[in-house]
Amino acid sequence: MSGLPAAVRVSPLIKFGRWSLLTLGVVYGAFHQGRLSRKEAAFREVEDKQKAIRDAKVAEEKKRAAEREIAELEALAK
Repeated sequence: MSGLPAAVRVSPLIKFGRWSLLTLGVVYGAFHQGRLSRKEAAFREVEDKQKAIRDAKVAEEKKRAAEREIAELEALAK
């Protein structure tokens, strides 16, 4: 109909090789994903600890700035 030649029969050895490589690729991908996930989880844990410290510092700075502003306003009002 379209003039294409008939499909060529592929050797069982080649089929086995293709399926083996595909399977190895999927297994490696799963292993690599698991390793990267554990690494990222550890990184996020450290980041969360640092974020808590950083948030406390920012809150303290905001509190000091507000107190300073109130003191300045009181000084201007006198």
